[in-house]
Amino acid sequence: MAEHTFTEAFGHLYPDRDLRDFIDQSYSVERQRVILSTPGYAVWLLEHEGVAVGHAAAGPCGLPNPGVQAGDGELKRLYVLAAFQGSGWGGRLFQAALDWLLADGPRTLWIGVWSQNLGAQRFYARHGFMKVGEHTFPVGRVVDREFTLRRAMAA
Repeated sequence: MAEHTFTEAFGHLYPDRDLRDFIDQSYSVERQRVILSTPGYAVWLLEHEGVAVGHAAAGPCGLPNPGVQAGDGELKRLYVLAAFQGSGWGGRLFQAALDWLLADGPRTLWIGVWSQNLGAQRFYARHGFMKVGEHTFPVGRVVDREFTLRRAMAA
């Protein structure tokens, strides 16, 4: 699912070899096994009639921003297949991840988003996330410009 949604959303941006290497490294079964077995991380699978149509992942913030503090959380991935976007499914998946991130009480939350993904930026802004920096996201030889978004800890 991770490979499918990433390729559907962004695959057209990268040379085939760069995309394949990135997917092999980032979305391999072994890499997913490590993520799923690491305390403090969670992954959700969105299904429709028994078929996976989206996924989300969350855990401790690993974004390269000097404002990140121990205990901050990060929405690491939120993807829904194009055919299922615009129906509220992504919002429900997003809310499930946020509820999990905030289950132990308020904390600052972070998201990295591609600088050209205006729809995602608007979505996150509606949920209180503000741009506080930029970072890079390499996919092979292509280096994307990403925005670092933060939602401050609520009382």
